[in-house]
Amino acid sequence: MLELSQTTVTRPYEAIVMMHSDSSEQDQKDLFRKNKAIIESFSGELNHIDSWGKRKLANPIEKNTRAVYFHTTFTASPDAIHELERTMKINDKVLRVVHTRLSDKMSLQKHVESFKERLADTLQKEKEKEAKFKARKAARK
Repeated sequence: MLELSQTTVTRPYEAIVMMHSDSSEQDQKDLFRKNKAIIESFSGELNHIDSWGKRKLANPIEKNTRAVYFHTTFTASPDAIHELERTMKINDKVLRVVHTRLSDKMSLQKHVESFKERLADTLQKEKEKEAKFKARKAARK
């Protein structure tokens, strides 16, 4: 008889999690402790968690106009994603979660570095755009 190997394939992922703006710091820590335990139970490893703080939502979610954003990267098997999404749907403090599979060709560290660079570039462009807008507004007066 043929015997199938029980190797688990782990892939790199990133997730953006939006939590209620009134969620306490303890609620946030509990969520990510639970997520870490789930990832590790599926032969995965948590790479990093980055908090973006409270931000305005583009569209209200359940009458909420603000949310606390988190960005995280990790490696795990595909089954871990299903379990993570299931547990976060149950949690009332989580508004939205988006998981994205990353390329196997780039390491998670490089991905995080390039992501932060793009984020800084976007922030700089927004500041320049706002400065131009204020200058035009001042010139009109």
